[in-house]
Amino acid sequence: MENFCVQKLAGALGTPDVPTRYVVRGHQKQQLASTVVAPVPVINLGLLSKQDGGAADEAAKLRSAIDSWGLFLISNHGVDAAVMDGMMAACREFFRQPLEEKQRQSSLIGDDQYEGYGNYEGYGNDQVSSPDQTLDWTDRLYLKVEPEDERRIALWPAHPESFRDVLHEFTKKCGVVKDDLLRAMAKLLELDDNDYFVNQLAEKPFTNARCSYYPVCPRPELVFGLTPHSDGTVVAILMVDDSVGGLQVLRDGVWWDVPIVPHTLLMIMGDQMEIMSNGIFKSPVHRVMTNAKKERISVVLDYSVDPEKEIEPSAQLVNEKRPALYRKVKVKDYIVAHYTHFSQGKEVVMEKLKI
Repeated sequence: MENFCVQKLAGALGTPDVPTRYVVRGHQKQQLASTVVAPVPVINLGLLSKQDGGAADEAAKLRSAIDSWGLFLISNHGVDAAVMDGMMAACREFFRQPLEEKQRQSSLIGDDQYEGYGNYEGYGNDQVSSPDQTLDWTDRLYLKVEPEDERRIALWPAHPESFRDVLHEFTKKCGVVKDDLLRAMAKLLELDDNDYFVNQLAEKPFTNARCSYYPVCPRPELVFGLTPHSDGTVVAILMVDDSVGGLQVLRDGVWWDVPIVPHTLLMIMGDQMEIMSNGIFKSPVHRVMTNAKKERISVVLDYSVDPEKEIEPSAQLVNEKRPALYRKVKVKDYIVAHYTHFSQGKEVVMEKLKI
């Protein structure tokens, strides 16, 4: 597998050009036009969790956000600002280290225990599957955080010293947020068991943290920070840079900027949620754009069902008026297909699962 250090490349460029392997081609080139800020709702998790009229209003706002955008911002979520700031600072400090130090966490370490997924953990870039593949303008540190006993601590940075502890704390706090919102979503769908989605992840959660670094790019109008895609997860929780935008979501053929609200979190619906909700909660296609003046950092927690389990539409959401839209699929098989077709977009994978 090839490995490219975009951060090193960005620092070495002496011209306003970028290598052709990063330049967007074909129909996507027409999609790099400027956008407007999306009116994405901010859900107050404290109000949503109360047993009063305020909770009903917040639940209605949550339903509208999922139906309209497939994502939403979260305030009053219980993750301390100090934990969020500490996580961002630790990521920023990690990426500012010399390349040889970062490569101690390299994903190119020989290990075949993740056969079928590619050797995705550690520092580096996403897998390059073809010499014609357009590359993203990003470096990343990708780490499995759950199950805890499967953490490969050797790949967790020892420098900065705070990294391991703050990632553990951030993961634990966001797990509570995730469970509260999954219960609220089950309630929106009027499922008998409000823990339906929580239980899908409870027995053996499969959670990964992705710390992404997007260097300054001299030609942001030609390059993606992250290729348009949908997430192959149940949900993802994001903490984005509070001073640099770039995340965009596709709606009705138009790209919208996702707003920045400091110390909020962002939740995005994934393909696994779309399958289990029988297409009611759709996973949005989104992307990251580059910036000509500022670097950008983000931290994402991806929540997936155990790869050895099967998922299918909830029986309560299947009836004569709304038959099952997707067939049963083993999560491992779905994840492999998702990564294989990542650069081709959501439709390629999801269409194969439709009945």
